[in-house]
Amino acid sequence: MTRAGRTALVLDFGERRIGVAIANADAGTASGIDTLAGGGSEPDWQGLDRLIADWQPDQLVMGLPYNADGSDSPMTERVRAIAARLQERYELAVDLVDERLTSVEAENRLREAREQGLRRRRTRREDIDRIAAQVIAEAWLNAGA
Repeated sequence: MTRAGRTALVLDFGERRIGVAIANADAGTASGIDTLAGGGSEPDWQGLDRLIADWQPDQLVMGLPYNADGSDSPMTERVRAIAARLQERYELAVDLVDERLTSVEAENRLREAREQGLRRRRTRREDIDRIAAQVIAEAWLNAGA
């Protein structure tokens, strides 16, 4: 799968939720924007349709889950299959980015923000998923998006 555009909608596909970020390669920025429910066997198609219509990305990026040793995890093939369906449904290129440790990084960022007084409310799972998508977006940008 190739990099075709300058703006990407980035997805962190999980069992229960899908974290969403937007990445702009021209500006070199990434921001977590949303969390969708229902990462089970089917993505939240209505939510994705809305985000695609609102943001009109040039392409999609998905975090590809691997085990810590780099081997495929039980979710790896499922995410690859969903990526193929996304590419077909939206007619957009889909890049896959290694997402190992993105949730840990997201939790660290949220904890640090709270310790620094930049964040007051307690961290929810949705926050972690959204920021994990942002971490994936940043990895995509750093890889030369």
